Amino acid sequence: MLFRRRSSVSEAGREALARVLDSPTFELVPLKNALDRAAYLPAGARVSVTASPAKGIEATVALCEQLQAGGFRAVPHLSARMIRDRQHLCDLIAWLEGAGVRRAFIVGGDEKEPGAYLGGLALLRDMAEIGHPLDEIGIPCYPQGHAFIPDGALLGALRAKEPFAAYMTTQLCFDPEAIETWIRERRSEGVRLPVHVGLPGVAEPHRLLAIAARIGVADTHRFLSKNARFVARMLRSGGFYNPDGLLDGLAPTVADPTADVVDLHLYTFNAVDATERWRKEYLARLTAEPFAGRMT
Repeated sequence: MLFRRRSSVSEAGREALARVLDSPTFELVPLKNALDRAAYLPAGARVSVTASPAKGIEATVALCEQLQAGGFRAVPHLSARMIRDRQHLCDLIAWLEGAGVRRAFIVGGDEKEPGAYLGGLALLRDMAEIGHPLDEIGIPCYPQGHAFIPDGALLGALRAKEPFAAYMTTQLCFDPEAIETWIRERRSEGVRLPVHVGLPGVAEPHRLLAIAARIGVADTHRFLSKNARFVARMLRSGGFYNPDGLLDGLAPTVADPTADVVDLHLYTFNAVDATERWRKEYLARLTAEPFAGRMT
């Protein structure tokens, strides 16, 4: 396994991790094997489906329709820059309503030639004006910043989006201290949205990078630029990445009631079988003794 280290997690931390790991959100990329990968998910799981210019927003909604019909709780990523205009938005909302989808995750997206919506806030405002059947809307947040958007603009957008959202999900980050610091600072500033912590699942390094490349050039650039050292270590390793160390490091934050971490968002990179096997094993260890001082 990659990045092994000794870790000690308190009893409160174990309980908190067990709570959020018991029924997390699993993220899928709408590739050809997505439905086959979904077969490894727990029955009724919440499944977040990404969107990218390479696949188109319709691929995201179509997969969500199939997942919802299969008994999962689908959460489509509605990428603002991929939605052409208000009529296109109305058509997508009607499609989701007909499919019984009650949740969505609103992102700005990376489409180089956007339509009527340049960012997530404009889309959220139009959705509120049109009306929609969604019970729960999530928005992204960036503990390590964004490759192309200044921090001040990111935080301003987060505050403006907050009235439209039910939660915020931290984007891919391998540094538990960065996540803890970011949440603490937002709470001190009055941001109150509950947090879904984004956690990379188990992945073979080259597969992880290949998936990143297949979901869009801008996504790949962002991943590489924000995690250059991590990527270099992965490429030098012949093993798998697993998130034990990262999750151990997050335990105090998850256990802190002021942080209000209510869910884990597992970035599976479509390696659902390996990620689900890891989740079950880690969850079992949380209740086993002794836990403190184990090797991860």
